[in-house]
Amino acid sequence: MTKYRWIKHAALATLYSNQKGPRTKAAMSDIGFIEDGSVWIEDGIIQAVGTTAELEKIYGQKEAEIIDAAYCLVTPGLVDPHTHVVYGGTREKEFEMRLEGASYMDIMNAGGGIHATARMTREAEEEELISQTWRRLDSFLAHGVTTIEGKSGYGMNWETERKQLQVMKSLQKRHPIDIVSTFMGAHAVPPEFKGREDEFVDLIIEEMLPAVAKEKLAEFNDVFCEKDVFTPEQSRRILEAGKTYGLVPKIHADEIVSYGGAELAAEVGAISAEHLLKASDEGIEAMAKAGTIACLLPATALYLREEAAQGRKMIDRGVAVAISTDCNPGSSPTTSMPLVMNLACISMRLTPAEALTAATYNAACAIRREDMIGSIEKGKQADFVLWNVKSYQELQYLFGVNHVRSVWKNGVQVAGGL
Repeated sequence: MTKYRWIKHAALATLYSNQKGPRTKAAMSDIGFIEDGSVWIEDGIIQAVGTTAELEKIYGQKEAEIIDAAYCLVTPGLVDPHTHVVYGGTREKEFEMRLEGASYMDIMNAGGGIHATARMTREAEEEELISQTWRRLDSFLAHGVTTIEGKSGYGMNWETERKQLQVMKSLQKRHPIDIVSTFMGAHAVPPEFKGREDEFVDLIIEEMLPAVAKEKLAEFNDVFCEKDVFTPEQSRRILEAGKTYGLVPKIHADEIVSYGGAELAAEVGAISAEHLLKASDEGIEAMAKAGTIACLLPATALYLREEAAQGRKMIDRGVAVAISTDCNPGSSPTTSMPLVMNLACISMRLTPAEALTAATYNAACAIRREDMIGSIEKGKQADFVLWNVKSYQELQYLFGVNHVRSVWKNGVQVAGGL
């Protein structure tokens, strides 16, 4: 393995800033751009960033593998902070049902949706899930993603929830992509607990959460706070219980109806609230005050033919925004973060710079990895993407196209070709 690598002549979007923590308002437009940028990498860690001329003076006499960007765009590796990447089976028939007029909740109440995937995931062997998920991870890599968050939630019993989390743990060791795990036993109420929803909440709190913590299977604890799924009070119980085991709260909030999920996220100190299509103005203000990151999922809104979350309003009101594919079999079967950035601009009125920040640094903050990834700066992992475009504006302008030229993880090329 080559010890030294040197990126030269890049249109370099470093995403570096003196501001710590998730970026808000005008700071989301500061992408730390260097016109003729250069990065020096040693043993997979970034050691220096500057102009090519500046680094020539320091490292010009050293032997290194040269990565000549030829004045094309280089960004940090993209970070996807909300996925359901481990699951069994597919649900393409529901796509047709939705086109014929069935709603998300209609499909779910008819035994489809999350319940259908739960049945298929329960039936799948662990090695089968590893194989399916490996292919999805390869697709993420090909689209410039170097780190993802992955949620359980397609088991709704401990055996299958554990199986999903074990698959993520195994793939974290074996696949180039870094996977950050979230326990989401509260994704839906299983059919066998219909009419006994509080008993299922008790099961999660008394049995599943302690087991997750004991086996160190996840860092985060998520819940689907939604009408006809989990009430705000049930969600609060689950998230507060998770905190006692060291699991950081996340929350699926206000996706279908305005249900107080954004307000609850702020109240319990959630690191992020996700979806937020129907978030109230009061909820947005509460998130801004609490520092809760809005993780927005424009591909999901498009796929469900719903109006996208109010990303522009959230940024203007001081909420830090991240974006994600929401990769899942029912409402967003995609691994394309470039498409998600395009949609963030088109449907939520983010600027190209804000979309890039939302897909890199703020996304890293949403999974507590900003000290390691999300920007190109000294001391961080050398995770970066070389794109076949000349500017970050062009990256967002040319939508529906994968512009990846090569992807590098810890200083090693893992996808694409120069």
